Amino acid sequence: MPRSRPLRRLRRRVLLPAAAALALTVALAAPGRAATRLPGLSTFPTALLASALDPDAPPPGADDWGCRPSPAHPRPVVLVHGTFENAFDNWNALSPELAEAGYCVFAIDYGEQTPHALLKGEADIADSARQLAVFVDRVRRTTGAAQVDLVGHSQGGGVLPRQYLKFDDGAASGDQAENKVHSLIGINPSNHGTALAGLFTLAREVGLGVVTDQVLGPAGEQQAIGSALNTRLDRGGDTVPGVQYTVIASRADEVILPYTQSFLTAGPGATVRNLTLQDLCPTDLSDHLGSPYDPLVAHLVLNALDPAHATPPPCLPALPVLG
Repeated sequence: MPRSRPLRRLRRRVLLPAAAALALTVALAAPGRAATRLPGLSTFPTALLASALDPDAPPPGADDWGCRPSPAHPRPVVLVHGTFENAFDNWNALSPELAEAGYCVFAIDYGEQTPHALLKGEADIADSARQLAVFVDRVRRTTGAAQVDLVGHSQGGGVLPRQYLKFDDGAASGDQAENKVHSLIGINPSNHGTALAGLFTLAREVGLGVVTDQVLGPAGEQQAIGSALNTRLDRGGDTVPGVQYTVIASRADEVILPYTQSFLTAGPGATVRNLTLQDLCPTDLSDHLGSPYDPLVAHLVLNALDPAHATPPPCLPALPVLG
């Protein structure tokens, strides 16, 4: 009996890339083979599988500490992964695209409950914000850049950088020229928390199986709607002066529930642009994990980083998880 079209698509988009990633992992694990940088992979599931070999590996195009920003792109881009993710599996598509576009790209790993964990971003968000502060200062010091742009996913585009901006000197001066951060671009960011069901969904989708409150970790609990951390962050407004905010959300997001929890309201001295993928492209069904691998999302990020040279984004069909 011939295979059905859905089965052929599953085989082409999921099973074959996963098999390739597994073969890559086995090959790289051979005796005498160092695993410092892994090649790019086209979907989150395959990148997650490959990153099991070296959970601390940077994504392609990132962490060239000899990179110096060009006049065309004077601000380095710092990529901030989400909860239960790592820099490699979160940014395998976007990092090399940004580097190819001429940006100096750096990707932080943060929030590990245990050293060299595959799934990171679980620790107390206030502690993770201090890690981000140290990382941003290192990027600025090494590259000579006065400011950086932050691009984050989920926690990394929402509550974590907002905590850093508001309470850890990321934008404490209120003067755009003095702020360490020029722009924050959040992809499905957890700005105002999510229903607990969304956090359990995320945990299951990254392979944690049966989930308990303990598995979610401090960061999971802090991203629930109405948490003490969310209440503190929202007090006095969503934004800080002098920062340009872009929010990219999806109606297909099964983690940030409802998806409108991602959106921000601009306060004094800040600008906010809230975008919904399906308003721009109805056939784009990218969900929480798939969005960082979505060509439309990548285009919107590039436009937000360089609005003076923004171009019309593409509209192509995109699938959940796979992007």
